[in-house]
Amino acid sequence: MAISPADIKRVKGEGFLLNRGTEEFSARIITENGVLTAAQMQNLSQAAHEFGNGNISFTTRLTVELPGIHYRDIESFKAFVAREGMVTGGTGAKVRPVVACKGTTCVFGLYDTQQMAADIHHRFYVGYGSVALPHKFKIAVGGCPNNCMKPDLNDIGIVGQKVPQYLGEQCRQCKQCAVETNCPMQAASYRDELLQLDEEICNNCGRCIKGCPFGAVADNETMYRIYIGGRWGKKVRIGDQLPRLYTRDEAMDMVEKAILLFKKEGQPGERFGVMIDRLGTAWVQQQLEGDALLAQKEKILAAQ
Repeated sequence: MAISPADIKRVKGEGFLLNRGTEEFSARIITENGVLTAAQMQNLSQAAHEFGNGNISFTTRLTVELPGIHYRDIESFKAFVAREGMVTGGTGAKVRPVVACKGTTCVFGLYDTQQMAADIHHRFYVGYGSVALPHKFKIAVGGCPNNCMKPDLNDIGIVGQKVPQYLGEQCRQCKQCAVETNCPMQAASYRDELLQLDEEICNNCGRCIKGCPFGAVADNETMYRIYIGGRWGKKVRIGDQLPRLYTRDEAMDMVEKAILLFKKEGQPGERFGVMIDRLGTAWVQQQLEGDALLAQKEKILAAQ
């Protein structure tokens, strides 16, 4: 092969992956949240014809790959896609591109997942882009407990929650309760002339909110469930569910604290979940609930 192993490794770090059995590469385009504009798609279509083999493929983590690019064309390709504000990347032992479900437009979505994913992208994928970690660190953002983006199989997963607020004084004691009938978890039941909401069964999907025509179940602030230490692949680990719900700001800080803890305590080549098993789930959760990691941020990031 005319291309040296050092050059292959270098361009992989820039988002260009060698195509098996060839001297060509796939360019991995990063999306902030799985969304591209029509102009960006037109740009990629043209780039696929001019620099690649005419094909575009999509990865499981909402990035776009254009295969068949020659090594000599890599810089020209990067300049071409930059016209529409796109960059390549998404490889290496660092924060990886964020995966988000379509909660922004989905009928079951409880909040704007695409905006949250974009905020995480800029704060952590871009903001921590130069931070070397023990291994890759994957983040998933989900809009509801349907869990389409598999939050517990990512290093950290965030899931929207709507905790129903029962307003007993609004209940009209209907013979057929709309909330009970439509609850997919069967957590709502009407008995003893009162609507009962079983918190042990309820998964906070929000389907019951505003389901009562008399307003007996009201809306609350969107909260977030968080899972840590999940992974998929050759060795599967189901992520640990943190014991409480979080506000949006708390969830964003929890992502940062998880990255900092991984940077501080992780061993080279060790995934976040393996680190959690080594150090103990209770100890890791204690570190994440405190503020010491954010206070030590500069020191942790400066460490080799």
